[in-house]
Amino acid sequence: MPAIVFGSISTIADTSELQRQAFNETFAAEGLDWQWSRDDYREMLVQSGGKSRIAEFARSRGQDVDAEALHKAKSQAFQRNVAAADLAPRPGVVDTIKSAKGNGWKLGLVTTTSRDNIMALLNRLSPDVSADDFDVIVDRGDVEQPKPDKAAYSFALQHIGESAEDCVAIEDNADGVTSATTAGITCVAFPNANTGEQDFGTARRVDRLDADQLQGLTGGGRSA
Repeated sequence: MPAIVFGSISTIADTSELQRQAFNETFAAEGLDWQWSRDDYREMLVQSGGKSRIAEFARSRGQDVDAEALHKAKSQAFQRNVAAADLAPRPGVVDTIKSAKGNGWKLGLVTTTSRDNIMALLNRLSPDVSADDFDVIVDRGDVEQPKPDKAAYSFALQHIGESAEDCVAIEDNADGVTSATTAGITCVAFPNANTGEQDFGTARRVDRLDADQLQGLTGGGRSA
């Protein structure tokens, strides 16, 4: 049975700019004279993990900060921003989910963000997209190694009982593509507003999801 796996919350609704906004709001609230421009942020997104970005930025400026506390405050700001934002699922997402469910395919959401961030988005998008749509939701509490390690995808495959060749992943960043392909899963690149210039290797790049095309990339679709 094919499985379609979304690799981040921004493959469902583009939250990248809300994340950047939350970082800057948090820095201002904490009295830091940091302001991440869009160009700055795009360069930083090559490295996965908001806490790591904060720590690295502080080191580059010779400042000592509590990166964990700042990241926690950023996440809370992000969740508030999501709740207040006029968000909609990305092109083709709703139809892909409906088609997958109608055909009995399994669905996954495999991220290494927090469960609170995931639920903030899904609650905001419901009923168009909700947590009940997914057979597995992986967050950073489920695995020790973040992407580009394959751990999150390996965890998901074990949970849904599917082989890698019967799955297709949808990722919006290069580390995510590496994570999926290292796990043996065919991956489609679906860049968000700030990752379009990243190198997605041989992954097929799309600007809209199509359920039939995604199914065709699974083992069953390739052999049909």
